[in-house]
Amino acid sequence: MLLAIDTSTAQIGLALYDGATVLAELVCTSKLRHTQELAPALAGLLARCGKTMQDVEALGAAIGPGSFTSLRVGLAFVKGLALARHIPLIGVPTLDVVAASVPLDNRKLAAVLQAGRGRLALVWYKPTENGWQADGPARVTTAEELEKKIRKPVLICGELTADDRHILARKFKNVRLASPAQCVRRPGILAEIAWQKWQAGKTDSAASLAPIYLHVAGGLPA
Repeated sequence: MLLAIDTSTAQIGLALYDGATVLAELVCTSKLRHTQELAPALAGLLARCGKTMQDVEALGAAIGPGSFTSLRVGLAFVKGLALARHIPLIGVPTLDVVAASVPLDNRKLAAVLQAGRGRLALVWYKPTENGWQADGPARVTTAEELEKKIRKPVLICGELTADDRHILARKFKNVRLASPAQCVRRPGILAEIAWQKWQAGKTDSAASLAPIYLHVAGGLPA
């Protein structure tokens, strides 16, 4: 069984996956109290489905981009589990999880999440035979900047505020916004991606796995 943990932003996401079934999944907004809430949330999830950490054979972790503090807390927690229990750890870029939730389309996909102070972390993806593939590195933008640069039909999915949606909807002829429900970053999808990497032998060193931070003038908020 694989345990997936995502603390990239204010959202905490946990999932238990056995390769055939998502046994349990939790998504909640923690108001950036990850340190106090992560361990109790995991204990409750395990208890509800009659499992313990003895049943966990691998760990999947979202590695960003995201909030500096949130990522640091989550990765420290996951690394501690991996080292203490001597089980494999698999890191997955957070926006890959967002992209994987969107059905393939012939348009490009913009996967986003909140980066603080009205900014968005963005990765563009292109459709391939093997699914969505990142088309360049993560970057920081705003809804206004993104809206101005869109000239062709695109899909947009991820963490969007009501104001972001209003701005991007101006390009209704070229923009299809995923619904709020479709934009929830599901830890079950993180678990599936991590499981596939684990089965292919693509694991990471707990000691050296590093988060993806986006550096901008003034830095991103905690």
